[in-house]
Amino acid sequence: MSEPSIFTRILNGDIPGEILLDTGRVFAIRDINPQAPLHALVVPKTEDYRDVTELAQGDPGLLAEMVAAAKQLAAEHANGEYRLIFNNGASAAQSVFHVHAHVLADIEENKLVGF
Repeated sequence: MSEPSIFTRILNGDIPGEILLDTGRVFAIRDINPQAPLHALVVPKTEDYRDVTELAQGDPGLLAEMVAAAKQLAAEHANGEYRLIFNNGASAAQSVFHVHAHVLADIEENKLVGF
C-alpha cells in the first residue's frame, strides 16, 4: 500500500494545515503558496482518484460536491465570485496526485480578471 497523500496527512492531523471546510466527503485547506487573497484547495477525502478526469468518470456526484464546496468557500471568505482550477497531469503543474481543485478569489469584484 502506498503512503497517504499530503492532503490525507493534513486531514488526519499528521502535518499542520488550516482546514477551512469539512463537508463529510470533501474538505478544504488554505494553499501554502497563495496566488490570490483566497487560495484554497478543495479535496475529496478519498484517495481513489488521481485527477479530475478519473473523478468525473468514477464519481460525478463527488465532483459536484467539490464545486459546491468551492462556491461555499468563495461566499464565506471572499465576494462570492471565484476561479476554479484543476491541474490535470504533471505537465499541467499537478504535483500531488490526489485530485484537488484550486479555488482563487478576491474580496473585490473583477480583481482576478487578468490572472
